[in-house]
Amino acid sequence: MIRTLLRDLYAVVAAVLLVVAAVVVGRRIQSAHHTLFVHWPPLFADWDPHVGPGTPAAVLVAAAVVAYGPALALRLPWRALLAAAWGTAMAWTWSLALVDGWHRGVAGRLTTANEYLRVIGRFHDIPATLRDFTHHIVAGSPAPWPAHVAGHPPAATLTFVLLDRVGLGGGGWAGAWCITVGTTACVAVLVAVRVLAGEDLARRAAPFLVAAPAAVWVGASADGYFAAVAAWFGALLALAVRGRTGAGRRVATTVGSGLLFGLTCYLSYGLTLFALIGAGVVLLGRPRPGDLLRGLPLFLAGVAVVPLLFTLAGFDWWEAYRLLVTRYYQGVGGTRPYGYWVWANLACTVLVTGLATAAGLGRAATTPACLRAGAAGAADADAAGVAGDGGAAGVVGGSGDGGDGGISHGAGSVTGSVADSRAEARLAVLVFCALLALVVADVSGMSKAETERIWLPFAMWLLPACALLTRPRVWLAAQTALALLINHLLLTGW
Repeated sequence: MIRTLLRDLYAVVAAVLLVVAAVVVGRRIQSAHHTLFVHWPPLFADWDPHVGPGTPAAVLVAAAVVAYGPALALRLPWRALLAAAWGTAMAWTWSLALVDGWHRGVAGRLTTANEYLRVIGRFHDIPATLRDFTHHIVAGSPAPWPAHVAGHPPAATLTFVLLDRVGLGGGGWAGAWCITVGTTACVAVLVAVRVLAGEDLARRAAPFLVAAPAAVWVGASADGYFAAVAAWFGALLALAVRGRTGAGRRVATTVGSGLLFGLTCYLSYGLTLFALIGAGVVLLGRPRPGDLLRGLPLFLAGVAVVPLLFTLAGFDWWEAYRLLVTRYYQGVGGTRPYGYWVWANLACTVLVTGLATAAGLGRAATTPACLRAGAAGAADADAAGVAGDGGAAGVVGGSGDGGDGGISHGAGSVTGSVADSRAEARLAVLVFCALLALVVADVSGMSKAETERIWLPFAMWLLPACALLTRPRVWLAAQTALALLINHLLLTGW
């Protein structure tokens, strides 16, 4: 136990040092060369200590999650837990957004010069605009798109165009859409973790998904909405390859996962990397070869829907991406130093996912070794009821104290058992697939700065690593304190 706690400490210290280095080095680069284009590196933010109307609610929600979250996560019926998770995530995200006030925190976020709502009027004829979309990506072209519109496939902008068409126009409705949809990402990830790694780990992960520092940027940026779409792709794919459902539901989840992956790729070019997370889901699902062969055409049919619609409308995804690379290097992306951002981006990820996630990833890195040590002669995990679609393997309410209301690593299960080791190893594979996708995005050089929002879709899949931690109340206190400090000391740009 002491060795494990020391590993947690080492992971936390390393994460803190990474953030401190990114702040110190970033400030020196910015003051000397002005090449970072952020005012409080590594975050796109300004130093602005403040409180706001959301402050009391944010503190109250944080205290409630720390005090009651771990126990309720184990005791609530599964469907009630999912509803409670979404509701609490909404309360947490809304309260953090309103720390900056209604206009500055929500209604004005998506109406600034580089945002999507600035071009709603140019989509009065949607087919014609899509045919002409690539002609306005490169800087210097006639009426070039604002940075975010140019930087994403048109499904991102079309979302807000369609909201406007149904009477939900303006920044307030756009911000509410991003928060409402974006907070469902925690539910989707919980569904996937339950299917792939068992209900016990999903329940232990729930409070960390609900009260993540990432909520600072989910409310209200379009990337929170993107994160939810990508997360539901992963959840439906998990249900398709491993869920214990009938043939009809399996067809629906297979086609639905493909449809959402296609949409994900047309919301953000970089989210094509979610294919790595999808591959991890399929690997963990271990579908029978016959099921895989039968499901693949259905999945591909779903994937094809959104690309086919946009292609028929005249939008060329590949040409647009090629032009985006040109636009990226025409702007600040061509000036921001790769040598700094390639590691400072990871410091942003620490601030988005929190120190608990750093410690959880450290534990996940040792989980496969534990599995190999204890797996000799073991029965299959499915026989033990782990990683199935339904049973709550090893979940017991518990009433011991231990400072966490009876919630401790392995509570109600056979600690160190082969079943536990296999479940934890499967969770480790899932989070490291997300980490791999994030690292690929990082080294590509197309994500220099602002990754606190751009990488929200990947960050959501790192948070379940916190399920491997002991004493969850302590870690939740650290997570919520970090979010409150960021939101009250800095004015974030998203």
